[in-house]
Amino acid sequence: MLTTLFTVAVALVASLILTVPVRRLALQVGLVDQPAARKIHLEPIPLLGGLAMYCGVILASVVSLHGKFETQTVAILAGATLLGLVGLLDDRGLLHHQVKLFLAMPAAALILMVSGIHADVFAGLVPKYGPALDVVLTLFWVVGITAAFSILDHMDGLCAGVAAIGAAYFTLFASLTGQTVVRVLAAATLGAAVGFLRWNFKPAKIFMGDSGAMFLGFLMATLGLKIRPINVPHATAWMLPVLILVVPIFDTFLVSQSRLRRGLLPFASPGKDHTAHRLSNLGFGQRGAVILIYGLGCVGGVAALLVSMSQVTISYILAGGVVLLAVIGAAMLEMAPFESQREAGKPS
Repeated sequence: MLTTLFTVAVALVASLILTVPVRRLALQVGLVDQPAARKIHLEPIPLLGGLAMYCGVILASVVSLHGKFETQTVAILAGATLLGLVGLLDDRGLLHHQVKLFLAMPAAALILMVSGIHADVFAGLVPKYGPALDVVLTLFWVVGITAAFSILDHMDGLCAGVAAIGAAYFTLFASLTGQTVVRVLAAATLGAAVGFLRWNFKPAKIFMGDSGAMFLGFLMATLGLKIRPINVPHATAWMLPVLILVVPIFDTFLVSQSRLRRGLLPFASPGKDHTAHRLSNLGFGQRGAVILIYGLGCVGGVAALLVSMSQVTISYILAGGVVLLAVIGAAMLEMAPFESQREAGKPS
């Protein structure tokens, strides 16, 4: 417990302190997010906050693991570094957005698989085709979750807070199962996200940029692959990371089906039609919407804990209940007001 708190503290303090000079650097080099029709801020905000979180995670990991990184740990940090750099280039406007989705994210997933990190869902169920299906699932999971966090970074404090909540639950599960590397990485991510949140919660003084969002998303996806709960049936173990990350999954589902229904490409047509935008327009305001989504993330984590302590049948009933609530929620939010891409200055 003390070692976990130490890891959280190191990452938190590092991220909290480093955000100040990083913000100054972003202003000096002109790396700022300009106001636009599809954005909610009204004045230029410095980017590059992801660099402070990156340094916090790396520092806390080095200190807590005493600089002794296993092959898989190196692979995780290498993949995270790759996506952080690609995100930085995108923040600078030097890359097309499809490079991230179709090249960088799959490459990061490949780095994980080469090191032996992959999904373990189908191998025991379909011996002949299971390993191949798990490879496909790993690619889909890593790209999907990383992209989900990338598009989740659209309101002050939202992406960092959701990542911190997810990391907290991964830390808890890893502590219960004795997975040291997973616990350290999760605790470091928790601390770094919370430290950055001091400067990113509304009114934000700095944004994490796509470099930070992709960095966090990749770590969340990887922790979901690595977590191995004890005494949880194989048939339900896969539910835990899905429930812990229910918020970014739900938001991506809502936005994707809404944009497809309107004849738009989900990841190529940015607009103010996310869960947080719709909740804000319903009267919760930006802060209220973000805090409500934090609550939903906590509920997803509690559901994961309940599944980990339940029999298979009960677990599927719980998961079915979550899916039903998600479908109902998506249907209700579809009726909520939002600013369409045409209104936001984007082609429809």
